[in-house]
Amino acid sequence: MGVTTSKQNTKSQGNQSLYKGLKIIEALSNYPNGCPLAVLAEKANMNKSTVHRILQELQTCGYVTPTQTFGSYRLTARFVSIGQKVLSSLNIINVSAPHLEKLNLITGETVNFSMFEREKAVFIYKLEPTMGMLKTRAYIGQPLSLYCSAMGKIFLAYHPDPQYVEQYWHQNITLINQLTVNTITNLDDMYKELTKIRQTGIAYDKEENEIGVSCIALPIFDIAKKVNYSVSISLSTARLQLHNLDNIVQALTTAAKAISHELGYYDKYPLLFKK
Repeated sequence: MGVTTSKQNTKSQGNQSLYKGLKIIEALSNYPNGCPLAVLAEKANMNKSTVHRILQELQTCGYVTPTQTFGSYRLTARFVSIGQKVLSSLNIINVSAPHLEKLNLITGETVNFSMFEREKAVFIYKLEPTMGMLKTRAYIGQPLSLYCSAMGKIFLAYHPDPQYVEQYWHQNITLINQLTVNTITNLDDMYKELTKIRQTGIAYDKEENEIGVSCIALPIFDIAKKVNYSVSISLSTARLQLHNLDNIVQALTTAAKAISHELGYYDKYPLLFKK
């Protein structure tokens, strides 16, 4: 009985030490040029002796190093190496599939996942509806034009180059056609649309590509705050009118945030959606 209790106490102490070490690492990550011991203890909500002991252990393992300022510490480049290994091991489909499948089950509608490639939004994953009868003609590998699709507009809105939209428009002017009465074919109107997308975090295809079919898309952010992927729900406009739009957007938001977190994005998600 005494041996068992001793082992449990040792395990508990080990878990606490690991937790404290991770808290200190997380706090230090906010101070790339180094953080004084006293400040670090305050940020980690621990006493200075405990913080100092853990810092010495992390220093022995090569994860922390003292700075030129006495009593100040910073993280080492070893974390960069670990981070790169984690990122390189990520397979976007494996990472996103569980969240997309959950979204598909919650909404019952077609779920699409695309990547930005060569001025197109390219389908890389798709789940058919579980409730609605409408099955879109989209297929894996299919490219979508940016100007008339919800996911395409996401990539336009969040492109890092502020000149990209104008460049894209002029280079593709002969391909920007009035597919339906709702298709945006005027650059000024598109600028207004993209501003709205950046404000709300949501892009819509309101029968702009095909009459009778609507789409709602959200951005996926990675660790560098770039948007290389987008998730959307496609459904008939008639079914959209039967749905509670807030519920669809909320489910999409949950999926997009979860996938973004998987890719290392932990800043405040820009979506301004509120119940």
